[in-house]
Amino acid sequence: MQPDLNQIDLVARDVEATVAFYRAVGVDIPESAIWRTASGAHHVDLTTPGGLIVHVDSEALARVYDAGWRPPSGGGTRIVMSFHVATREEVDRLHAKLTGLGHRSMQAPYDAFWGSRYAIVEDPDGNHVGLMSPRDPSRNRPPPDL
Repeated sequence: MQPDLNQIDLVARDVEATVAFYRAVGVDIPESAIWRTASGAHHVDLTTPGGLIVHVDSEALARVYDAGWRPPSGGGTRIVMSFHVATREEVDRLHAKLTGLGHRSMQAPYDAFWGSRYAIVEDPDGNHVGLMSPRDPSRNRPPPDL
């Protein structure tokens, strides 16, 4: 069997803040998906409409299942998780909503060369979260010369 990426786990400094951010994006996170103990929220278990399993784990829980886990140092991220939205206007609206809630914009909305409207904001843990409209083939242009 070929490996199949079916799950992503995010380790959050503050699970409640992370839940609030992704709810602001529009992700349905029912209370029943959140595991809390006396010390706070430690795990969120979701399955997206496309079947991808997404977990949000506290740092304390990550240390239980990953003996090598350490908080990132030096800043930056190597991951961009993108959410597809229905329209080009929705990219702008959602970017304005999230930045209005105090989340940092990493890329203001713009018309990308592949034909989508695209923007990036940071979640509470510094992960980059893309917001992307459907592609419009009439807006395609050659990629930049890198």
